[in-house]
Amino acid sequence: MTRKRSKNPRLEVRGSLWITADGESLGGHGRMALLRAVAEQGSITQAAKAFGMSYKAAWDAIDAMNRVAGEDLVERSAGGRGGGSTRLTEHGWRLLDRYAQIDAVHQRFVSLLTDEAFDLSQPFSVLNVLNLKTTARNQFIGTVTAMRSGAVNDEVELTLPGGTRLVAIVTRESVDALGLRTQQPAVALIQAANVVLATDIGQAKLSTRNQLHGTIRSIRPGAVNAEVSLDIDSGGQIVAIVTEASVRQMELAPGVRAAALIKAPDVILAAAT
Repeated sequence: MTRKRSKNPRLEVRGSLWITADGESLGGHGRMALLRAVAEQGSITQAAKAFGMSYKAAWDAIDAMNRVAGEDLVERSAGGRGGGSTRLTEHGWRLLDRYAQIDAVHQRFVSLLTDEAFDLSQPFSVLNVLNLKTTARNQFIGTVTAMRSGAVNDEVELTLPGGTRLVAIVTRESVDALGLRTQQPAVALIQAANVVLATDIGQAKLSTRNQLHGTIRSIRPGAVNAEVSLDIDSGGQIVAIVTEASVRQMELAPGVRAAALIKAPDVILAAAT
């Protein structure tokens, strides 16, 4: 029988955390849970029973972890009147605690990916996925497609998914610190106050390197300044802060064609290092 296909299936990201040591497998959720069972039971035999596995399988896993980890994670003491015991070493406890901390971050990241990456009605924002906060209203994800070196500053060209190119002027030190190179993903951050709006520019030649043409989507008025949102022709939006006097003088309104002008030094680049 053919299963009926859902019209709006929920898309999710799945992932598991696994540790290696010099390329050899140390373990993931299962082995970490076994270590915790050993710590709670004080016995490999009892830990294996609580974990639902044979003693041999439990011991083989622990022996492999001890060998790969560089230091013993579990140690056994010879039995006296009360018999032998098994416990986690200090190194074992540190590994177990650190794994729990990293796994919590990993699960949070996977959850954010599911919430942000697969809402196909919204643009993807790596800053939202990383849960980063920034005062820059405008965030564009693209790929570094060209780099030109200068005596002090470098010129970096970022191509956005729709084909729009943004040029940023950054110091050589910043390029080195970010490890920028061609074909590397990067994020362009632009303060709304640094976006200049222009209308009816026609064939005028402007020194501003970045010119994003589009249509005004909305205007949010304020006491002194207004927030103008522009739908870019190639995709995406950009927000500009302009005075209320400029809104009236330029006759800005939803549906009006305009261009967002951004100077190259006002484009801030961010990249994962």
